[in-house]
Amino acid sequence: MRIDRPATPRLAPIPAVAAKAREAMAELPVNAVNLMATMAHNGEVARGINRLAQATVVDGGVPRRQVEIAVLRMGWNCQAVYEFGQHSLFGRDAGLTDAEIYATTRPISEGAWPDAERAVLGLVDDLYADDCIRDSTWAEVTEHFSAGDIVQLIAAAGCYRLICGLANSTGVELDEGVPGWPSAPPS
Repeated sequence: MRIDRPATPRLAPIPAVAAKAREAMAELPVNAVNLMATMAHNGEVARGINRLAQATVVDGGVPRRQVEIAVLRMGWNCQAVYEFGQHSLFGRDAGLTDAEIYATTRPISEGAWPDAERAVLGLVDDLYADDCIRDSTWAEVTEHFSAGDIVQLIAAAGCYRLICGLANSTGVELDEGVPGWPSAPPS
């Protein structure tokens, strides 16, 4: 069962935080002002989520491109247009093409993914479906990633499932210049 997403924000972004976030993100490839200013309703939780996101996306050993594939897939699985749009920008910055970003919304078999990236998509799908990675997926993942990398990928998927749920439930609106769902590439 899929629950309808709110049509308007349930929690308004805090204006003073939005202004600071807008200034801080002026030179970045993303614009996550509305999310930052919404999460600021609980500053301690916002700081914790931000630390976890930094650790799982930027500070681990997995190449950024592969982490962005994981985050995009979780955003798609959770039907979190806000998070998918933000990470479309991050993904482009990490080297993903628009066609690859679109492919994260399709069945794995439809994409021309290298084996390691196919394993990342399977890991995310398994976690989304049942909060556990199947033995067959685990075998694929361990062919391409170290134990530390696997922990990072699982944590990134979980972190962004949390953020997707927060953005979906509070009704965070897309920020200016952030894309929504991707269109199929021209054939």
